[in-house]
Amino acid sequence: MTQKHRLSHVSETGEARMVDVSAKAATQRTAIAEGFVIMQARTLELLRKGDAPKGDVMATARIAGIMAAKRTHELIPLCHPLTLTKVAVHLEPSKSPHGVRVLAEVKTSGQTGVEMEALTAVCVACLTLYDMLKAVDRAMRFEGIRLLEKSGGRSGDWRAPSKKGA
Repeated sequence: MTQKHRLSHVSETGEARMVDVSAKAATQRTAIAEGFVIMQARTLELLRKGDAPKGDVMATARIAGIMAAKRTHELIPLCHPLTLTKVAVHLEPSKSPHGVRVLAEVKTSGQTGVEMEALTAVCVACLTLYDMLKAVDRAMRFEGIRLLEKSGGRSGDWRAPSKKGA
């Protein structure tokens, strides 16, 4: 494997390792991720009306996503603990398809990016939606969990191709 294509979390001897970022300059970093929870129309209607048996599903999922971003380093073994300056989780109900789009934006000023924090926020918000609605719809599923964009750092800005072009 060439130096350019070497995996950053694997040492020259093939061992997993945490990347040393101590020599990197701190820069403003942002990441935006998304995911979608597909559900039955009646489940979405229950959610929209606020009649779910476990309470305010949207608020709980939003808080769960924010908390998850802040604890990513405890969940993903080789992630650095980061001081996050912004975590925003947005949930948008959708009638076509029936479900909820989850969008997370995470920011920091630091030596490493926040892509994993944004993705973790989305995943945990999706899991929380499932947990709070599973009593009425166990067939829910997650789709399209992905990084949409990132900015900052040595590699610069990146944006995912549109779904139409993917």
